[in-house]
Amino acid sequence: MSSRRATFWRALVALAVVGVSLYVALTTPARLGLDLRGGTRIVLETRDSPTVRADAAATDRALEVLRRRVDGLGVAEPSLVRSGERRIVVELPGVQDPRRAAEVIGRTAQLTFHSVTGATAGPAGGPATDGSRVLADPDTPGAHLRLGPPALTGDGVEDAEAVFDTRSGLGWTVDLTFRGGAADAWARLTGEAACAAPSDPARRVAMVLDDRIVSAPGMQSSVACRAGITGGAAQVTGGFSAGEARDLAALVKGGALPVPVATVEQSTVGPTLGAEAIRASALAAVIGLVCTGVFIVVVYRLLGLLAALALGLYGLLSYAAVVALGATLTLPGLAGFVLAIGIAVDANVLVFERAREEYTRPGAGSRGAARDLRHPLRTGFTKAWSAVADSNVTTLLAAGLLFVFATGPVKGFGVTLAIGVLASMVSAMLITRLLAEWAVSRRCVARRPALTGMATTGRLRARLVRRPPRLMRHRRRWLGVCAGLVVLAVGGIGVRGLEFGVEFTGGRVTQYTAERLVDADAARAAVVDAGFPHAVVQTTGDNDVSVRTQETGEDEQRRIREALTRVAGAVTVERDDRIGPSLGSELRTYALLALGLAIGAQLLYLSVRFRWTFAAAAVVAMAHDVLLVVGLFAWWGKPVDSVFLAALLTVVGYSVNDTVVVLDRLRELRRTGTSAGWAELADRAVAQTMPRTVNTGMGALFVLVALAFLGGDSLTDFAVALLAGVVAGMASTVFTAMPVTVLLQERFPKRSRDGEPSDGDRAARSRDRHGAVV
Repeated sequence: MSSRRATFWRALVALAVVGVSLYVALTTPARLGLDLRGGTRIVLETRDSPTVRADAAATDRALEVLRRRVDGLGVAEPSLVRSGERRIVVELPGVQDPRRAAEVIGRTAQLTFHSVTGATAGPAGGPATDGSRVLADPDTPGAHLRLGPPALTGDGVEDAEAVFDTRSGLGWTVDLTFRGGAADAWARLTGEAACAAPSDPARRVAMVLDDRIVSAPGMQSSVACRAGITGGAAQVTGGFSAGEARDLAALVKGGALPVPVATVEQSTVGPTLGAEAIRASALAAVIGLVCTGVFIVVVYRLLGLLAALALGLYGLLSYAAVVALGATLTLPGLAGFVLAIGIAVDANVLVFERAREEYTRPGAGSRGAARDLRHPLRTGFTKAWSAVADSNVTTLLAAGLLFVFATGPVKGFGVTLAIGVLASMVSAMLITRLLAEWAVSRRCVARRPALTGMATTGRLRARLVRRPPRLMRHRRRWLGVCAGLVVLAVGGIGVRGLEFGVEFTGGRVTQYTAERLVDADAARAAVVDAGFPHAVVQTTGDNDVSVRTQETGEDEQRRIREALTRVAGAVTVERDDRIGPSLGSELRTYALLALGLAIGAQLLYLSVRFRWTFAAAAVVAMAHDVLLVVGLFAWWGKPVDSVFLAALLTVVGYSVNDTVVVLDRLRELRRTGTSAGWAELADRAVAQTMPRTVNTGMGALFVLVALAFLGGDSLTDFAVALLAGVVAGMASTVFTAMPVTVLLQERFPKRSRDGEPSDGDRAARSRDRHGAVV
């Protein structure tokens, strides 16, 4: 009865979770990042002014000013958030002109209104001791106006609007509305100017924005002396274009920034590139899901079919969780979704392999009892839970570090990876369990146990279990081979060096789409002739040209575009990333810190869950895998950027995931009270978990190969790094982690309460010394 009650509640929870997820998925739109829908992302850093320190409070005030400016630009669904004490992240969907956006939102924009005291032919100058200043006259080239002290500031402006004036023929103007006392101050200022003679420069009122006169209109004859312009309104003229008028209105309406700001990062993605990324990632996900589903159906038959159905529901749960939390879905985030498919498969494989072992275990019961499919299935879920929990926690640690230390799209990868891990546990341990238990309780299935996939183990598995390979006999030899591979990888880092991406070094990378195919040498020569001899120019077969330079301004970028146009026809900017050197150094430090903390966190967690010798072996294998992947990229000359960091931290989680499963089996075998040596137990653990390692690895490889071929330039390196990491992780578990575990256990046996080695460890060391290995 208790079993039926537990099944009932599990079914109720599963139905509720799936129902809510379906409702959320159908009613809540996904929030796409700029790398998927196109737009501009700008990271601003506040700086100290002579009078104001750029602390969190000043940054918050600057954020509100910027928010009003962005609203004035008319950008749909902008996003402005403070990051840390001094940083503001601005995302402007649909904005493809980063120069204009950065110029408008980043200017100090101090608007002041001055009386004009005279005209002069002298040069412009700053404020004098009496508060006056000389600035260029916008209406007369070469002429300058002497201005009095500010009579009114932009703080008194209540509203500013760009208007096309059709009645007076002035074209685009900016209409201002003053608030409260500012309206009276405006009337006094214009009233004093109206008292001057028509030809006297003093009849003009100057409107100054950031030390530049944007408009200096003269008072018309209709403006009465001393009375001035009443009603609290003014009109700024200056022959503006529509864009200039809107920008000026946005600046004035937003007000002045309390502290200066500087652009430390800027990224622009074209809408075409984002749409292509969505299409490629979706296609990779579908292909990966289909191939993985077909594979587990072939291996596990009916149980595999039910797991494939649960895998589809995993996708629904993950997507619903992301949109419900309001998380931004980025390109690396899509990769996190696709990657978590492999994690979801792993939990199912662990359970099914355990159920197979229980069903075919010698002495499991009478023939009739052995054919009771429900008992081995439940035992499989119970025994697999420890390995599932440990392996998923290690991946969650890596995802959490990505969220804390990464920025931008890679932070989204950490979020979606964590959601995917949690959703995979729900789909495997709840939904798959319900479906499987329901299926095996059917009479038609019970009469055909081979249909479930539990009754067959395969020749390879039977041979491995019956006669495990004696791998640990040569443990020092395997460690020597692994050490040689590490030396080769480190040699690549030392000889070739690491090609750090623009995120870690600072600079600018612009990706163009050319009108016609261009040779890499021709493109490189054109950029060098334009005055950039140290630029890194790369081309692909689909008319894409990538140019990496040190930090450059818009004039330099215009010269590069013109140079490429001469050899490749018209070029279109698809992506433009610019990062300041200070931010690049900071991100590089955070990357090393995240990697170090990942290793430390894994060591701490595994030391709690296992003995410290097991944890040390897992960390050694993980470091081995990380060095191999980094060395591969060094020899290959691929960039090490934030997306690579995401891949590397995922490799950390995957490596420990695989090792934990075998260590968990080793610990289980040790707890049976056997007197077998550690080398023998390690061989048994490897043999018994080998089917799970291969089947899980195949599930991950299907997804990663699909990403490598279909994910586009931005995801190909990511997929290749993970492919290398997964393959290295599968090998290092057997040839690094297990030999290290055996050697450490022999060197540091577990002590009994009296300080002597325990009886089991003493017997194990004796048997290992005499070579008693099955």
